[in-house]
Order: sequence, then structure tokens, then C-alpha cells
Amino acid sequence: MQKAIIAGVLAITMAAIVSFASGEAKMKITSSAFQEGGNIPSKFTCDGGDTSPPLRIAEVPSGAKSLALIVDDPDAPSGLFTHWIVWNISPQTNAIAEGSAPKGVQGTNDFGKSGYGGPCPPSGTHRYYFRIFALDRELDLPSGAKRNHLDVAMKGHVVAQGELMGRYSKRK
Repeated sequence: MQKAIIAGVLAITMAAIVSFASGEAKMKITSSAFQEGGNIPSKFTCDGGDTSPPLRIAEVPSGAKSLALIVDDPDAPSGLFTHWIVWNISPQTNAIAEGSAPKGVQGTNDFGKSGYGGPCPPSGTHRYYFRIFALDRELDLPSGAKRNHLDVAMKGHVVAQGELMGRYSKRK
């Protein structure tokens, strides 16, 4: 029950953050490893090397002071599950190489670790959202902060966003 309540609060917070960016500039986040709505190759998941896919970021607003990256799974049985959070990324960042993290501050994902944790659905096909946010300031959050703290810190500071969704089904 507690997990369901927490998941609900996180979903509402994420919706609020998205609404702050509504009507604002749109950014682009893409990957050479998979297309929008396509299948994420297993090398980027728990079935493979669990390495982060290569990402490209475009159309960052000129006034952005920092970027934040969030990777999550809204189809997790417990509700929204965060796989990777990084903030205070330079707004000049236009690429994140495969298997690397952008320079910024890493938070704690829902695996309880810092860094990227690849898709690992317990069953069925899940959607994984790679979201990039342009912010009007750097965030004053310590390394290792959790998603709920990032969501609160970003509230009212999102000037643009972009997202890339990929799908994955765990090997049997």
C-alpha cells in the first residue's frame, strides 16, 4: 500500500513538472541505438551489459542554465520506477556516449544505486522514457539525492523538455 501511495505521489509530481514545461520550448533527445517507440537493444538492459545507450540532445534553449536527465519506467508494478537521474548537466552538452554518464550530479535510482540501471521488467513489455529538461538555474541538491527531491527542486524551473521512449521485454 505504501509503495502504491509513493508511486502515485511521484506520478502526480512528474505530471506537475511536465505541466510547467507545457507551451514552452521543446527539446530533442534521440539515440542511435533505438528509434522513438522502438525496442531497446538488450545490451542496454539487465539482460545484457546494463550500459547506458548513446544519447543526442538538441534544441536546448539559449537561456538554459543547466539540464536534468531522468530515465524511468511508468509500467513498473509498484508504479513509476526511476532508472537514472542526473542534474546540473552543462546546457552545452549535446551528446552522451554509450556507457558513460554526462558531467553533472548523479542521484540515486530506484535500484538504490548511483548511475544508470537498465530496463529490467519483471514481465511483459515496458516503456522506458529518457527525458531531458532544460532548467533556468542549477539545482542545489547533494549527490545521491532521490527522484522525489529532484522533482521538487525542478518545480517551476523547467523552461523546455524533450523525451525519447523505448520499449523492452525481458528475456525468458
